[in-house]
Amino acid sequence: MATSIRLDPETEQRLAALAAHTGRSKAYYLRQIIKQGIEEMEDYYLAADVLERIRKGDEPVHSAAEVRKDLGLDG
Repeated sequence: MATSIRLDPETEQRLAALAAHTGRSKAYYLRQIIKQGIEEMEDYYLAADVLERIRKGDEPVHSAAEVRKDLGLDG
């Protein structure tokens, strides 16, 4: 899927310098940045969703002591 974005001149210059210095294409770095950014955003928003459910009482929580006991770690 082709997509276009407009970068500010400083970001464009930094991207071009990185690509020139490493011999990789700007497209390569843009794909890497987007992939990493999406993973971070997924982690953040999924965690925020769980936190909201916890605050509402809709998500079960367990203390560390309960988990240790259930796993047989308390000797």
